[in-house]
Amino acid sequence: MSGSRTVSDAAQEGAAARPPGQVAVPCRACLSGEDLDWLGGRSVSLALDLMTTVTVRPPGARPPAAAPAGGAGGWAEEVWTFLRRRLPGLGPRPPAVTVHSDAPAASGLSSSTALIVALFRAFTDAVAPAGGPGGRPVSAGTLARWAYEFEFAVFHGGGMDHLAVIAGGLLLLDGRTAGLPGIRGRTGFPGEWSVVVLDSGTRKDTGDHIRTVRGQLAAGDARLAAYRERTDAASAAVWDAVHRRDLAALGAAMTEAHTAMRDLQGMSTPQLEELRTLARRTAGLPLKLSGAGGGGALVGVCPAADRAEVVARLRRALAPAHPRARVIPAGAAAGLAPELAAVPDHRAGAGGAP
Repeated sequence: MSGSRTVSDAAQEGAAARPPGQVAVPCRACLSGEDLDWLGGRSVSLALDLMTTVTVRPPGARPPAAAPAGGAGGWAEEVWTFLRRRLPGLGPRPPAVTVHSDAPAASGLSSSTALIVALFRAFTDAVAPAGGPGGRPVSAGTLARWAYEFEFAVFHGGGMDHLAVIAGGLLLLDGRTAGLPGIRGRTGFPGEWSVVVLDSGTRKDTGDHIRTVRGQLAAGDARLAAYRERTDAASAAVWDAVHRRDLAALGAAMTEAHTAMRDLQGMSTPQLEELRTLARRTAGLPLKLSGAGGGGALVGVCPAADRAEVVARLRRALAPAHPRARVIPAGAAAGLAPELAAVPDHRAGAGGAP
């Protein structure tokens, strides 16, 4: 699926265009396989060009007047504390940063993971010793592992998000019950397709969801076992549909993944189902919930040539009854370090058909 330019080329060009001290990390949509990254089974993620950008400010510099409220919140201090236990010579306080995110918060698009990864990369870049390899003392593999360990201590989830935003592109992952999942395959997303994100305007709760699923796992819940089986098969169908460039088959496989989430795990809500029905009726767009559920964003894929019309129809249809919902067009993105997918520790067999 590659042309004359690769996603790695695009990532390198994007990094070269950014000013020193700035790191940009994509968010991700889960096309199939929520929770299978830590339950075991296949999942498919797609990095999206809704970027989270962290800029390290020079000492004494004031934040820009247009800097959004909230910024990094408490994450900057906590990431710095984590790094101080692993990198010698760091001071007591992190560098000041400015944060901007294109992705809606708490939407199931991994904007929090994107921020955490961006902070790890920005801070390790800021303290890189002169003459270190590429000026970066921390490899992409170590970055992924540290970001996963940091976030696992808070949410006890899996590592799909960390690999998705760092490796970028479309990933087929093999879930593991401990540690980062394996990368079974990585490919580009067809350029003739476009992603449409429908943010419901309601927030999801990752922590509560994972606690519930871990309780099901401990109890040997039969519905969870059925969910794993159906969703693993849906992930294989999603991956195959992308490789065949079959958009109808992709929509059907994503719908199957959503149906398992809704019917077996209760991850959808009446409002989300109403939005899905509206999108299908007014724009012919099948939508799937991305992330932990209970709120957040739905994602769909349409022909790139039709994107403007699909977005316009959705916005017109949503305005009367769902004024808080947002329609956000998006494209596939290269990750922070696409070469991560080739690192042996993260491979889980050959790419291609699952």
